[in-house]
Amino acid sequence: MNIVVVGLSHKTAAVEVREKLSIPEAKIEESIQHLLTYPHIEEVAIISTCNRLEIYATVLETEQGVKEITQFLAEIGHIALPKLRRHLFILLHQDAIRHLMRVSAGLESLVLGEGQILAQVKTTHKLANKYKGMGRLLDRLFKQAISAGKRVRTETNIGTGAVSISSAAVELVDTKVEDVSQLKITIIGAGKMSRLLVQHLASKGVTAISVVNRSASRAKELAQKFPQVELAIHGLDEMMAVVEASDLVFTSTGATEPILTKDNLSPLNVDDSLMLVDISVPRNVSSDVTELDFIKSYNVDDLKAVVAQNHASRREMAREAEALLEEEIESFELWWQSLETVPTISCLRTKIEGIREQELEKALSRLGSEFGEKHQEVIEALTRGIVNKILHDPMVQLRAQQDIEARRKALHTLQTLFNLEISEQFG
Repeated sequence: MNIVVVGLSHKTAAVEVREKLSIPEAKIEESIQHLLTYPHIEEVAIISTCNRLEIYATVLETEQGVKEITQFLAEIGHIALPKLRRHLFILLHQDAIRHLMRVSAGLESLVLGEGQILAQVKTTHKLANKYKGMGRLLDRLFKQAISAGKRVRTETNIGTGAVSISSAAVELVDTKVEDVSQLKITIIGAGKMSRLLVQHLASKGVTAISVVNRSASRAKELAQKFPQVELAIHGLDEMMAVVEASDLVFTSTGATEPILTKDNLSPLNVDDSLMLVDISVPRNVSSDVTELDFIKSYNVDDLKAVVAQNHASRREMAREAEALLEEEIESFELWWQSLETVPTISCLRTKIEGIREQELEKALSRLGSEFGEKHQEVIEALTRGIVNKILHDPMVQLRAQQDIEARRKALHTLQTLFNLEISEQFG
């Protein structure tokens, strides 16, 4: 059994490619179940964010498993395989393990050290368990990666003051205008990214923002979190009128199709110009809006120049994080290697337990029917305790043995001494 990851990210694919392969949370169960129908895939977990889609899997045969995942991606994205392969990265075994650790720690993020990705890795783990994609290997790997992400943020300063996609979007606007606080600003969407937008706009002196959202209650929750900012709540039916009255519009919704297009923007009566900043994947703003003279449009890929300065200042902290991750990777690999001992230990325990039960049955039959049930329970517990204590040290030592060859010799010796036959149920 091997671990692989197949995916694409802001490093390998532009937003117009990433949005085709984005899998919304509502489709995760269907995608996991589909992938598990392939003959070489045993376990599956899917990370899908605005900057990456990554499919982690344990596979019976590496090459065939990778082919099956790649075929799945081509199907859901409606992209020809030759074109898709140019954007994919494929990592195997230790490289796949290291990559997830780095992702969880924020070292693979567009914004180095950003904290939101750790929550997304946790969500991936939760959903993969919920939809029966997790098995022993991926469950342990994701738990270790989540622990590693927490440890990096606790033991290094990489998360201190780390910017997010939302704050990078606000910084981008700040480089384009003289005073963002003087603009009429609208945010379409009221999720976590929108909350961060409000937070960072408030830090720039913005005191009034219009929020357009499908759910009024969610928008009101957002307003309650920022009493210092006057948030005007609007429904989707008012969206175009609110956009028309704005100087700057941020979009951050879960819509799978663009909500702002050339067709619905061209009739607007805009005094000067309208800046659109789209931080959603799939995009909320269609690419054809740039054909309109009064529109200035930006998406998540335009944030790279803004976050480049963040990367430069955080490289030293990233090196500290890398050292911690190596310890976490080694810990996971030692656990993985220890699984080699399971068939022999299980077989030995089964054999010893069989002997214990046979000898106990003989002893109880000689003692006769007058021997009380309570006494039988005491002897049962006694013999179980003896077996457990005898087996404890060999099991601990086998699992803890880090030298692979030494462990294999010990396993072979154990199998020979106890005449163990490792059947398929233990293999």
